[in-house]
Amino acid sequence: MGIYERLINENREFIDSTWQKIEDKMSVVAPRNKDKLPYTTENGRYNDLADTIPEGWTNGFWPGMMWLMYASTKNEMYREVAESCEPLLERAADDYDLLHHDVGFMWHISSGINYRLTGNKKAKSRAMYMAASLASRYNLATGVIRAFPEERREKMVIIDSMMNIPLLYWASRETNDPRFSLIAQSHADTCIKNHMRSDGSFYHILNYNIRTGECEGPVKGQGTGIDSAWTRGQAWAIYGYALSYIHTGKQRYLDVAKNVANYFIACVSRTGYVSQYDFRQDPDCPDTDTSAAAIAACGFIEIAKIVPENEKATYLDAAIKIVKALTAEHCNWSLDEDSILQNVAEHSKSMEKPIVFGEYYYIEALYKLKGFEPLFW
Repeated sequence: MGIYERLINENREFIDSTWQKIEDKMSVVAPRNKDKLPYTTENGRYNDLADTIPEGWTNGFWPGMMWLMYASTKNEMYREVAESCEPLLERAADDYDLLHHDVGFMWHISSGINYRLTGNKKAKSRAMYMAASLASRYNLATGVIRAFPEERREKMVIIDSMMNIPLLYWASRETNDPRFSLIAQSHADTCIKNHMRSDGSFYHILNYNIRTGECEGPVKGQGTGIDSAWTRGQAWAIYGYALSYIHTGKQRYLDVAKNVANYFIACVSRTGYVSQYDFRQDPDCPDTDTSAAAIAACGFIEIAKIVPENEKATYLDAAIKIVKALTAEHCNWSLDEDSILQNVAEHSKSMEKPIVFGEYYYIEALYKLKGFEPLFW
């Protein structure tokens, strides 16, 4: 028995019992949120962005959760709830000027996984259209994908983008056309060159001159300052570069994923494996972001599957410790309330609440620990 299997077996009781709690809760929460695009909870129940902000970057995570549950249980109810979201997401495509780089978050784990699990051709078309939209944001001068459509933010490239480009890797395989993958790899390479710091951490936002291609340097984004180590940004980089390695086989991407993962583990081990809002925040500041820990755990699990035997424990052990800490301290299992994972940081360190993407990655981490397939990204 290898190290990976041994660690899973040693924690099997925890993994199985926690997954059962997820199944018990989602079997109640899912049907009462059909035909919705939730973001957060209000008085314990999910709200709905379908009519107000259909282009919201988080809108793919609820259907993604439903597909995780369908893939693991084969319960058709989850498929029906997931598929009910796709016409709601289509509303975002009604205004091209509102589309952004987060179409990967929105469509890869909704329509994209629908097609991969069920063969639904309409779902494939939706995902392919959004892959084309994402590819169209690539700038030849800069070598990166521009994040936002508005003129005031036209220079911005953000590290969150590393979780969007798997949509392009999929599109290349689906069409047997290397252009999508080459765009993704150019973007990943340029982010390594400019976004990664010597200690393994990543800047959140860099500005690029979209005409000359010059990288103009960092600007204030999430986190405590321009030189922040915003924890969710580090988690996007961990998981994103691990996925780029999985999709391309390029060792450079795995090396980067391990580098930032080692930084993350060193930092989060000091705070009981629940991540702060920013690894460079004041030591006395209590602000957390549970979503960063959940995202990182998903990345650690994938890294653990890939690395040599004598490295596996470093990453899988950290993932299990994170999931255990989140489960013990930050989960709500009440069937009367919709959310599970609490204390996700929104747009500033002072706004912690249950948010759907934190929930998604917490469930995905347990899905991985249970050994379910396929990889959603």
